[in-house]
Amino acid sequence: MSAAESPAPGAPPGRGALRRNLPPARRFLSGRKRALVRLGGWSLLESAQTFLGGYCLAQALDRGFLAGQTGTGLLWLAVAAASILGAGPPMRGVFTQLAELTEPLRDALVRRAVRQALRRAVTDPARTDDRADTGAVSRLTHQTEIVRDSFAGLVLTVRAFVFNAVGALIGLLALAPELLLVVLPPLVLGIALFLATLLPMASAQRSFLDADEAVAEGVGAVSAGHRDLVACGAQANAAQRTGRLVDAAERTSRVLARWAALRTVALGVAGQLPVLLLLVATPWLLRQGVTTGALAGALTYLLQALLPALHSMMTALGAAGTRLLVVVDRFQDATAAPVPPKGPDPDPDPEKVAEVGSPRGRCPSRTVPAVEVRAVTHAYGPDSPPVLDQLHLTVRRGEHIAVVGPSGIGKSTLAGVVSGLVAPDHGTVLLGGEPVTGATAQDLADRRVLIPQQAYVFTGSVRDNLLHLRPDATSGELTHAVRVLGAEPLVHRLGGPDAVLDPRGLSHGERQLLALCRAYLSSAPLVLLDEATCHLDPAAEARAERAFAERAFTDGARTREGALIVVAHRLSSARRADRVLVLDGTTPRFGTHEELLTSSALYRDLFGHWQHTPPPAGS
Repeated sequence: MSAAESPAPGAPPGRGALRRNLPPARRFLSGRKRALVRLGGWSLLESAQTFLGGYCLAQALDRGFLAGQTGTGLLWLAVAAASILGAGPPMRGVFTQLAELTEPLRDALVRRAVRQALRRAVTDPARTDDRADTGAVSRLTHQTEIVRDSFAGLVLTVRAFVFNAVGALIGLLALAPELLLVVLPPLVLGIALFLATLLPMASAQRSFLDADEAVAEGVGAVSAGHRDLVACGAQANAAQRTGRLVDAAERTSRVLARWAALRTVALGVAGQLPVLLLLVATPWLLRQGVTTGALAGALTYLLQALLPALHSMMTALGAAGTRLLVVVDRFQDATAAPVPPKGPDPDPDPEKVAEVGSPRGRCPSRTVPAVEVRAVTHAYGPDSPPVLDQLHLTVRRGEHIAVVGPSGIGKSTLAGVVSGLVAPDHGTVLLGGEPVTGATAQDLADRRVLIPQQAYVFTGSVRDNLLHLRPDATSGELTHAVRVLGAEPLVHRLGGPDAVLDPRGLSHGERQLLALCRAYLSSAPLVLLDEATCHLDPAAEARAERAFAERAFTDGARTREGALIVVAHRLSSARRADRVLVLDGTTPRFGTHEELLTSSALYRDLFGHWQHTPPPAGS
């Protein structure tokens, strides 16, 4: 929603939606006056049928059967029957003119949905790489059909009530004006009460739909980021956040139910009370000279014409009407072109970043290793060949390790085993000298942080997302993490640390950058990046790896070096590492870049492939 279309603070959403949609609705209807006039003309014939139904019955009783004139009574009934049989052509004309209204509306909405999707694709291409604009697809298919069907139903039911009411009220006036004194007040009161609930009902309907979509989006985000959440020990926070969304959906559902109950009361006042009052007032009406036939005709008008049409109109307006208002308003909301996301500013000299980021020359501390993998074997089934077979690996504190190999060779499996997310079939994994097996989720979260390729970002403030793993981090630490990882332009574009973050408005690279800042703030000494920078450009990736290679973590009152393991997808990541682990499915090789060029044929092949592969467009 653009700023110009946003409702004023405190304004009910239903009223704001009505104000936004009335001008285009008036323009649409004013361009189809001929269809409206023809629709009204055919509907007048329906009013005549309604009038004749009650009036002929009254005359058949008063002038025919009760007066001893059976033939006259049958003649009046024959006229009423003829009016019923002649209803076919008017209804055909009504539906023909209805199509003249509904089909152009559907076509206009389809064109608008296509324009919105094209505008979003042009202005925000990052969101269209492998995440289709599902909202545009829904508007193009499902929501346009909702609008067409709801609009057609509304036109039919409102038209039927209006013209049935005209015929019935004229008939009551023709039979006995006193009948209007009994029937009209409760009818008007019930309709007024019902109309007073329409806008609050639309507001409640929209709030309910928004809350329902928020639950679906929140659950989807948790499902997509489940590995990240478990790796970081953040299951309780995610469950609490999802629980708040569910509670909000429950509250909006209760509000919607209360308004629906009030609508039922309005239907009772307008639909049932006139019949009851007519029966109670029968003695008084007879004393006023109202005939038996007139009373029977009045009951016919109420039970056969007014009440069914009123019930249909209230049901349609209360359900289809509010749904129509909400869905059409979503077409209005989506007309605002999205602001194209800006990625982090590329470093003007990527080679310099790579050179400065290289930790070579640093002297890793000679204490307990950050990671020890001892004879680890793991397979994904009893009959499957092992992905990791008797693997030994030692990562010293302060060391930067890259893991390379063909796709599907077991790099992510190794990251899962080291982080404690995947239990190996055989062997032992130690983090800081302590075994991973048997450790609690919180204990693992305190010792390592894993960032997978699909970064988890949730709806909330930027600050909440960045401090998700360490809520007690200071503002200075947060600012330092954002600056050292080059995320300042992104945070500024989002509106600062306290701005509300909408994950749908972020590109994959921006999601990864926020997740990297979150991991940087963590107190865990070990960081595992499982292709966590694949959507960043090479300069931003180099800057992130440099920051993590030089990162310090808090250990009690001391500040010590952290360790970094990178599952690499670019040669530059391997070149920046202290040592490289090559997984080839048979005999893993572990050494420096120069050593592996001599000892590993696979690494030489990968090195040649990377060297001759052009960089991605836009890098």
